[in-house]
Amino acid sequence: MLVPNHSVRIRDLTLTYGAITVLRDLNLDIHDGEFLVLLGSSGCGKSTLLNCIAGLLEPTDGQIFIKGRNVTWLEPSERGIGMVFQSYALYPQMTVRGNLSFGLKNARMAQAEIEARVAKAARILQIEPLLDRKPAALSGGQRQRVAIGRALVRDVDVFLFDEPLSNLDAKLRADLRVEIKRLHQDLDNTMIYVTHDQVEAMTLADRIAIMRSGKVMQLGTPDEIYNRPQSKYVADFIGSPSMNFLDGHYERGTFRAEGFQIDMAGYQLGAPQVADRPAILGIRPEHVATGALVNAAPIKGEVTVDLVEPMGADTLVWAQVAGKPFRIRMDGQARVVRGDRLTIGIDPSKASMFDAKTEERL
Repeated sequence: MLVPNHSVRIRDLTLTYGAITVLRDLNLDIHDGEFLVLLGSSGCGKSTLLNCIAGLLEPTDGQIFIKGRNVTWLEPSERGIGMVFQSYALYPQMTVRGNLSFGLKNARMAQAEIEARVAKAARILQIEPLLDRKPAALSGGQRQRVAIGRALVRDVDVFLFDEPLSNLDAKLRADLRVEIKRLHQDLDNTMIYVTHDQVEAMTLADRIAIMRSGKVMQLGTPDEIYNRPQSKYVADFIGSPSMNFLDGHYERGTFRAEGFQIDMAGYQLGAPQVADRPAILGIRPEHVATGALVNAAPIKGEVTVDLVEPMGADTLVWAQVAGKPFRIRMDGQARVVRGDRLTIGIDPSKASMFDAKTEERL
């Protein structure tokens, strides 16, 4: 029995091309009104999954439900979805108004309703002054707004975005990211968004599904995925710069590595009893205490600065711990140079620990 507040439900979805499996027994529930981001590196299956939901690809096995309807074998036009692609795919000979209204005219909608929907979409996306221009006279950001508007006029249940900002420069991406988030807040429609950009994922999503090799590695809120990654892969993928990893051994509440040991009393284990085993300790650069904050840290030590990267608001410092590169994020006003001895502090409650063999969270 389908739960009514699930806008999209995916059950045992598999897609194969000959001997290659792109999606593998994938299950996913997307709540009504949720902004879900499918995040992963190239080739992980995120765009393939989106195309299956849209009806552009037919799965080898499994089923897809939208608003309680089994849409697995329905045409895209029958699914109640609107899709925004990476390429704008606008008709160059038509004005913005013509691009927005083209699909509605093909559906033989009444002219008054078409005009009302186009006007509403143009107002929401702030493209009213552009309605009589052609795509060649628009900037990249304006063209992408028109592409979003073309989906918006259809008044659908679910919006699908396939890396819509990847062709834009950094400033336009940031501006449009804010507009898409505001659009979701105003409309409260279900939105499924594909990206390889973790900043987009963290800032836009209600929940993130991190994918790898056709499977969902972890599904959770941005806060859950950032603070409690369930695998080393997820921990490494989320965060810029990425998490520091130290190889060692977990034994009776203590993590031991080359040249040091850390009492893990403040760390929350996933199971009450974890047997002694080879382990990997993960520490985010921003969770390494420096300066006055060191005094409050349970674990303290010293490192030698190898490299300094000033980044404006932050300064990224590189050092060596247990023979491995170790990154420390400091305040942008920090005055450190290569060769300095730096006192650092670590709070085990903010760390992540993984089994060295399975790479799953301990």
